Amino acid sequence: MSVAEMPSPQRGSLQACLVVTSRPGPTPTTTFVPTSEESIVVSSVQAIVADIYRFVVGVDTHAATHTFAVVAAPNGALVDQVTFPTSPAGLRRALAWIARRTGGDLDAVLVAAEGTGSYGAVLSAVLCQAGYRVVEAPTPKRERGRGKTDTLDAVLAARATMVLPVTMLRDRRAGQVQAALAVLTVARDQLNADRLRCINALTALVRSHDLGLDARRALTAPQVAAIAGWRRRDEDFGLATARAEAVRLAKRIVDLTAELGHNRDQITEIVAEQAPELLDLPGVGPVTAAVILTVWSHPGRVRTEAAFAQIAGTCPIPASSGNTVRHRLNRGGDRRLNRAFNTIVLTRMRIDPDTRVYIDRRRAEGKTTKEIRRCLKRYTTRQVYRALATAHPTPELITSAA
Repeated sequence: MSVAEMPSPQRGSLQACLVVTSRPGPTPTTTFVPTSEESIVVSSVQAIVADIYRFVVGVDTHAATHTFAVVAAPNGALVDQVTFPTSPAGLRRALAWIARRTGGDLDAVLVAAEGTGSYGAVLSAVLCQAGYRVVEAPTPKRERGRGKTDTLDAVLAARATMVLPVTMLRDRRAGQVQAALAVLTVARDQLNADRLRCINALTALVRSHDLGLDARRALTAPQVAAIAGWRRRDEDFGLATARAEAVRLAKRIVDLTAELGHNRDQITEIVAEQAPELLDLPGVGPVTAAVILTVWSHPGRVRTEAAFAQIAGTCPIPASSGNTVRHRLNRGGDRRLNRAFNTIVLTRMRIDPDTRVYIDRRRAEGKTTKEIRRCLKRYTTRQVYRALATAHPTPELITSAA
């Protein structure tokens, strides 16, 4: 609603109101409008954390200890700081300490922790279960000449979060499905890396020793299976040792291939049950869908498709100069998610007819292949986000619709 659409206030009224005006960008802008005769817009206001929360708890997480610092709004004054071990008893003590230092008001406290997906994952789960909101602390900016301790890092995390707009807070990833997919996708990356190393080692071995196998080209699955079935022979000691190692590597490759197949079956089952709409999109397979769901996590974590593009590193980066107006690929964001979108786009560029038509049209306009791929990644990000947002609306939208 614009200012012109507001009902006219009564003459002489001294009240004021907040109006949300529609402007280009990821989030609406809140404008403070005095309800006077002329309805003049005074200033743009965007709520920050210090306007909403009375206390911000910064946490510097480590393997053995967590350091906590409580700062008070709005000036960021340090209330207290302490360090607790990461044991279950230590986490319970930390929870009780936060409640004592903040008066026990859960809605007035925001916890900004570093590494909510790694060292701080267990702590974040405990705090969320207790009713606190936990967000990822901003990346600290190291200034030359300033010291670094766990206490300073905790205070810096709290004060840096306090001045952030509320719309820029990064909620932690949560949920059993997200946790399962995160474990399976990480395990798949490790299995793929191990399999590739074994294939490379086996290829080098059969090319450097005469084991009776034509290895001028890349080894095929039947060749690997044949090597795994080799038996001990009466031959020179060095050659026999090389053959035994080749058999070991081949058997390891066969086992890893079977484990990858089982891993894919598990991922496919979860994705098909939780987000079948992703598998209906061209170029999206179970593995790339699992990576997307891991980052998206749950309804409400990513509030806009622009924010999703920022996380994925697919938002455009201006690279214009002089008479040249262009954008370039984004090198930031979650690189695993970016790789998933890149895989989807490469698949579409190869097999999707609509994408091929789009590529031909953009090439005729003078776009390079990299620029076309950037545009396709941004479009795919928008399409995926809308599919997820439509199938899994946030609780606030469900409540308002009811």
